[in-house]
This record gives sequence, structure tokens and C-alpha cells, in this order.
Amino acid sequence: METILLLAQAQAPRAGNPFIGMLPFLLLFFLFWVMIIVPNRRQARAHAEMVGALQKGDQVVTQGGLIGEVTGIKDDQVQLRTGQSVVLVERARIARRTGPLPAAGESK
Repeated sequence: METILLLAQAQAPRAGNPFIGMLPFLLLFFLFWVMIIVPNRRQARAHAEMVGALQKGDQVVTQGGLIGEVTGIKDDQVQLRTGQSVVLVERARIARRTGPLPAAGESK
């Protein structure tokens, strides 16, 4: 009887620190945060600063692929001259600012 009692005590689960069991999940969450969320926030902040600093004469590319020169800026709209036409684009749809476009007679 004592042997069975000793075996039962030896196999009894021990109450450990619950934090140790959660540690792998916390590490995965931390890695996810550092590798995904932080860079996305940084990129969104840089895009917002770039769009906020647009001025007349800037050469830009829209998310749709239009390349043009900013000719006017209203609240949330940007007026772009693309070749012979002028289009209105939402300010947030400007993907990036580029260098000046070469003139029609110039070569690279």
C-alpha cells in the first residue's frame, strides 16, 4: 500500500509558474509585433508625411500608375497634369514622389 501511495505522489502534477507556459506565446507575439506591425506603422507615417508635404511642381506617381506633375492641391485632392490632360486624384492615392521627368526632346 505504501508503494502505491509513493508512486501516486511521485506522479502527481506539480503546480508551476503559469507564466512559463505562456512564454512561447508571448515571444511569438513580440516577434510578430517587431517584424510586421512596427515597420508597417513606420511606412504609413512616412507616406503621410510625404503626402502632406506635396507642393506644386512635384513629380508624382499614383497608386494606379499615373505619372504627372502636381498643378494644384485642395483639401484631399491633388490636380495632376499628365501629358495633355489634367486629372484629379485623392491625395492619399499618391504612391511616391519622383524626380523631374525629361522633356520631350531630351534623352536620358
